[in-house]
Amino acid sequence: MSPTFVFVHGSYSNSFSWAPLQRELALRGHRSLAVDLPGHGFAAAFPAAYQAPQDLGRLATEPSTVAGLADTDAVAHVISTVRRAAEHGPVILAGHSRGGLTITGTGNAIPELIHRIVYISAWCCVDRSPAEYTRLPEYSAEIAAGTLGAPVADPAELGAVRLNWRTADPERLRTLKTMLLADGTDNEFLAFLNTLEPDELASAADDRIQATTLGRIPHTYVRLTQDRSIPLALQDLFIRQADALTPDNPFDVRTLESSHAGFLVRPEKAAALLADLA
Repeated sequence: MSPTFVFVHGSYSNSFSWAPLQRELALRGHRSLAVDLPGHGFAAAFPAAYQAPQDLGRLATEPSTVAGLADTDAVAHVISTVRRAAEHGPVILAGHSRGGLTITGTGNAIPELIHRIVYISAWCCVDRSPAEYTRLPEYSAEIAAGTLGAPVADPAELGAVRLNWRTADPERLRTLKTMLLADGTDNEFLAFLNTLEPDELASAADDRIQATTLGRIPHTYVRLTQDRSIPLALQDLFIRQADALTPDNPFDVRTLESSHAGFLVRPEKAAALLADLA
């Protein structure tokens, strides 16, 4: 029986971002679904102050749909989805970027229901928290070249980290393109930017690979060589540490020439890679 791919999005994103990749997989005969984590997708907050013309003062105070939510809610949602999908056959669980934190928590909780777990340039914590990884040279050397920008509101007051993706500042747009989609056209970049949501959880989970649970699942890491958001050096560190933790079940390592979001915008090679895993 062919597996079902379950895709988990990253920060400020949603299920919509996976649509081109799902289309390519469907044309290759593969079943897939993409989740919207709690507070995302059609449940996301898009305040009127976020529209054009923007009112940044009001935007800083408008309520957030992710306020009060935690990464445990995201993991619980994916667990429920995987349980339902597993009723129809094997499940390949894949996460991108921050979605790696969610699939790690899910893999540790229900390893028996996951046929394979796939990290696509995703956070794959082994012996440190995400915040601790960001202080390592493997992260800072690349990230020093760019930033996602300052939140438009105090995260402690809002209960979320709110960013303004609809900025018209040319310098910030250049920086964001370098960080997220340097291999795309300007039009592709702006189209991608408009799929992003303004709010994300104010704190990141500290789920780490456990050798006796997730470590038993066949696992693949897809390296994105041009990623400036999760640098290649950090991706390789995740792989080395996980392999040291489970030497009898190392990562199956694949590589795509892609920026952080390039494989979502032009998904043919990524779809072929995933189809091969199935």
